[in-house]
Amino acid sequence: MSAQGDPGGAGADGASGAGDRLLAVRAAEGDEEAFEVLVHLHGAAMLQLAERLMGTRTEAEDAVQDAFVSAWRKLPEFRGEAEFGTWLHRIVTNRCLNLLRARRPAADLDAVPEPAAPEHQSSPVRAAESHAAAHDLDRAMRCLSAEQRVCWVLREIEGRPYESIARTVRISPEAVRARVFRARRVLTEAMAAWR
Repeated sequence: MSAQGDPGGAGADGASGAGDRLLAVRAAEGDEEAFEVLVHLHGAAMLQLAERLMGTRTEAEDAVQDAFVSAWRKLPEFRGEAEFGTWLHRIVTNRCLNLLRARRPAADLDAVPEPAAPEHQSSPVRAAESHAAAHDLDRAMRCLSAEQRVCWVLREIEGRPYESIARTVRISPEAVRARVFRARRVLTEAMAAWR
């Protein structure tokens, strides 16, 4: 899956979308194997989305697991008006948004051990710069409200259109634009030293 434009993973194209709908109908009727196939098809994309929204793999895994449980319960409500992947994308996004809103203030970033730099870094100086920039971006992202963070990630990282984000988080496209604008301003100011 590409990082942009494919919120539904394997189910976003027409043929797979029809297959997803059939699997969703079977799963709604209690077919656990059909639901397992849907989880397999969409799990990686949903985990990637959640990790971008939550900031950590562990929290993302918990959010996706909760979202899949919720999706299983809500399958009888799935009408096929949207692609299954889009419907699932909305559930994962809303679960992450709820968790971000409830999140307690994070530990001081200086107290968190830093991940090792990738081996492909060509020099220690570049590795240090990349590490510092990532650290500053992470700190800046934590300054955003949960709503701003979700809208910004869906727009800037996932490449979703404003109207799609509005449907996902259940606000107007204008409100999405405003949140993305404010998030960009905060991040631009925070990352000014890196320009």
